[in-house]
Amino acid sequence: MLDAWADHGFVVPVEESHQWLLYDLNGKTNSQPEPDTPPLLKWDVYPVDYPVYEKGFNLVMDHIRRGDSFLLNYTQPTRIETNLSLPELFHIAKARYKVHLKGSFTCFSPEIFVTIDERGKISSHPMKGTLPVTAQDAENRILHDRKEIAEHHTIVDLIRNDLSKVALQVKVDKFRYLDRIETNRLPLLQVSSGISGILPPDWHEMLGDIFMELLPAGSVTGAPKHMTMEIIKRAEGYDRNWYTGVFGIFDGSTVDSGVLIRYVEETDGGMYFKSGGGITYQSHCKAEYDEMISKVYVPVA
Repeated sequence: MLDAWADHGFVVPVEESHQWLLYDLNGKTNSQPEPDTPPLLKWDVYPVDYPVYEKGFNLVMDHIRRGDSFLLNYTQPTRIETNLSLPELFHIAKARYKVHLKGSFTCFSPEIFVTIDERGKISSHPMKGTLPVTAQDAENRILHDRKEIAEHHTIVDLIRNDLSKVALQVKVDKFRYLDRIETNRLPLLQVSSGISGILPPDWHEMLGDIFMELLPAGSVTGAPKHMTMEIIKRAEGYDRNWYTGVFGIFDGSTVDSGVLIRYVEETDGGMYFKSGGGITYQSHCKAEYDEMISKVYVPVA
């Protein structure tokens, strides 16, 4: 597990992880089902006030207009009140990647960071674009929205460049496909793309170097990556901590890893759900604010 800016992290043997970490990564898990987990009955959402969000958004747009960034993932924390604890949220959620760091956070992420198969094929699936299914003509709207198309082109180009640092024969396998996510609020459509390349035969011996070349995750920072990271820190005004970092498992022959999004953190001030979205020159503040709030959910089916 590595944090948002790849400054801090840890590697732990799976046989020791259960003492302070629960995980379920695409079926590889150290946790058992908890049949007595209560249902989710309370999920009250208190996002930051719109003027607070707007202040950071305007700073981001100023930098975009100056050409300092083309795409920036702007996020804010939303206070939530729920009847469930962090471990109960872990057990009730349905997601490709789930992790609970005891006393800290629970994450139920739909987004792949990278996978590596037995032959050394490395694949990434950046996720960019979210719309409630209940929106009129939702599939056509999100697939033909000019802002969403431009945003997706930018992130695919960034991930291609990142993978080219560690792999050969990098190519886009699938461009802008849709996934449907069922939540406790509204069903959502998410847009992703698939990009892959071929690692050298000795990739097992340099796995740490490969990850450090690829981090921080491009889909939750932006482009150009390092300049955009500095703008993010000024605009957001809070510590992402583990949120938007990555976590994964290496079983000796394959790697599966996810991005730490859909993330609930426990603090002295209560529980906070961190979320956001990609900002481009075509973005409108209210639409981005609404998208941020739409991502404050628990995947329940």
